[in-house]
Amino acid sequence: MIEKEQVKHIARLARLVVTDEETESFTKQIGSILGYVEKLNTVDTSGIEPTDDVSPGRDPLRNDEVQGSMPLEKLLQNGPCVKKVYFAVPRVI
Repeated sequence: MIEKEQVKHIARLARLVVTDEETESFTKQIGSILGYVEKLNTVDTSGIEPTDDVSPGRDPLRNDEVQGSMPLEKLLQNGPCVKKVYFAVPRVI
């Protein structure tokens, strides 16, 4: 189903160094995964409606309601270094 050269090519694309033993192992593993996917493709799904979400028909999260913000002083208490009304962070550049 998948050849060793294809596994080596995928490894090169991912910038991975793989040994010959790993290539052999990955070839078997990927072949097994692809075999399972091929098996799933044989399942008759003609009577099943396509869906993109399997969650129940209701939203399990809280309602989206407008609430007041946390006070600025309380927020700034969480910062290790505060200058005026901002968090001070080290320069990146």
